[in-house]
Amino acid sequence: MSSTVGKVHSEAITLRAWTEGRMVHLELSDGRLLAFPADRFRLLKNATEEQLARISIRLNGAALRWEELDEDLTVQGILDGRFQLPL
Repeated sequence: MSSTVGKVHSEAITLRAWTEGRMVHLELSDGRLLAFPADRFRLLKNATEEQLARISIRLNGAALRWEELDEDLTVQGILDGRFQLPL
């Protein structure tokens, strides 16, 4: 079973991250494209669109970082639906 968990984590690698308005978009190494509302996270909810656009990929694609906001999100957490705030 641990090999399955390892496989899930290895698939959750971000190749590209960008924002359009208040939506954060990710392109994953397995070909998936996903998007989520920034407003589902407390610190991102209060950010301007310009601040949101300054997203960087960290930990070899396993995490997202907004340096100015001091916010980090794991890609696996996003895939698992671990959001801080409701829609």
